[in-house]
This record gives sequence, C-alpha cells and structure tokens, in this order.
Amino acid sequence: MTATTDGRLPDASAGGGPGSTATGGRLPGAVAAEWTKAWTVRSTWWNLLGAAVLMGLACLQLAIYTVHANDNDDPADDKGVVGAGTIAIGAVDLVQFVLIGLAMLLITSEYSTGAIRATLQWIPRRGEMLAAKTLVAAVIGGLAGTVLAAAGSLAALPLLGHWGEFEFPTWLGDVLAVGLYMAVISVFSLGVGALLRSAVGTLIVIFLVVLVVPASLQASGVTAMERAADFMPAVAGAAFMRGESDSYPPALGLLVLAAWAAAAIAAAHVALRRRDA
Repeated sequence: MTATTDGRLPDASAGGGPGSTATGGRLPGAVAAEWTKAWTVRSTWWNLLGAAVLMGLACLQLAIYTVHANDNDDPADDKGVVGAGTIAIGAVDLVQFVLIGLAMLLITSEYSTGAIRATLQWIPRRGEMLAAKTLVAAVIGGLAGTVLAAAGSLAALPLLGHWGEFEFPTWLGDVLAVGLYMAVISVFSLGVGALLRSAVGTLIVIFLVVLVVPASLQASGVTAMERAADFMPAVAGAAFMRGESDSYPPALGLLVLAAWAAAAIAAAHVALRRRDA
C-alpha cells in the first residue's frame, strides 16, 4: 500500500487507492445497501404480489357485500352509499399481514441464514443498521400500502355502482391514510422481528398483538378491558384510518400506533447492543 504525500496511509473507508471514489457511508450508505438487498430477493416480490392479489380480492368482495346488503330486504344491514376509499380501508385487516411479513423478513431472514453477520461487518454500528432497515421497511410498506389501496378501491368502484361514491379529496385522504398505517405497522413489525430474531416467533407475537388480544378485550364485556383494546396498535390504526373512534380523535390513534412502533424499535436497539449477532 502506498503512503500519501503527507506520509499517511490512505483511508480504506474513503475508497482506498488511486482512481477510487468514495461512494458514501454511515446512514446513507447503510440505507442504500438495505434498499438494494430488499429488492434483490424473491421474497419481497412474492410478498408484494400476494398483497396485490389479496387487496384486489378483498376489495371486490367488500364491494359485492355492500351492494348485496343495500339491495336485500333486510334494512338492518344496509351500508348506504360508501366512499371508494373506505373499501380499501376495510381490506387492510387482511392485507396488512402480508406486508407485516415482508417487513419482518427484512431482519429475521438474515438471522435464519446467518447473513446478519455479514451485515454487521459492513455496518458495524448496530443503531445505524437498525435505522437503515427501519427506513426501508417504512418506505416499502408506505408505498405498497398507498398503491394497493388506490388500485383496490378503484377496481371496486364499478361493482359498487350507485352505492359507491368517489370524491377525489376524500378518496386521496383514505388512500394516504392506508399508506401511512402500513408504513408504521411495518416499522413495528421490523422492531419485533429484530427483538425476537425468529420469523415464527415474530409472526405469533404480531398476530396476538394485532388481532387476538384486541378482539378478546373487546369481547370481554368489561369496560376497562374494552378501553384497553382501544390502545392496541391495530385498533388505534383503524381509528386513525376510519376516524370513527369514540375514545379519541384520529390523530391520537396515529400517535398511539407510532408509540407502539417506537417502543418496538427502541427495545430492538437495546437488544442488538447487548447480544451477539
């Protein structure tokens, strides 16, 4: 290795030798690396395809159900005229688990294959590695959620017929709300995955926290438990997207969901600093 003119060896982190160019490092470089990894594995594309198919089918089913409920002889289940965006919001209950799986795999797949060791060699600052994965999970989840909500709601609109309503500002707000929810729940999933390191364990915990526990609390008939369910992540997210909660305004629902995501990332960061890869 040749010394520089002032007698020092060239900095390897800056490119190393003659003709080399620094391509970035620290957090921007870590984000670029994680973004590239995310899009060069088949699981990302399969998850997105699965989410697209599920969103389409769920939106079409909800549209058909809405028309049937309005046209039958039982006035008790009438839905009335519904906004196109609310159809996509209704489909989130199913579709979210596909994108949750995608966010989780960004970290758990590396633990299962041992690739996490290489990742930490290239990004030795564990906080930066986690921050990079968090940003990538949020962007992919948010973009996928927004695009799928837009496509699914527009596909369902013809089936709704005169029972469907399309007002662009309202529709756009609903679609963006779905995207924001998907971004934050993806961050929560990544945090749980980094904390547990196991894909199976992460799926079980998220399924319990997102679906089973809130449903059990809401069905308990105990007022305190029903109120506690309002502060579970998916319930808070639904309150944010639908704006129909009696417990708090939509903005607070988003803050509750964000608090769950922040807590998961914080716990994952502590765990990453204290244990071996």
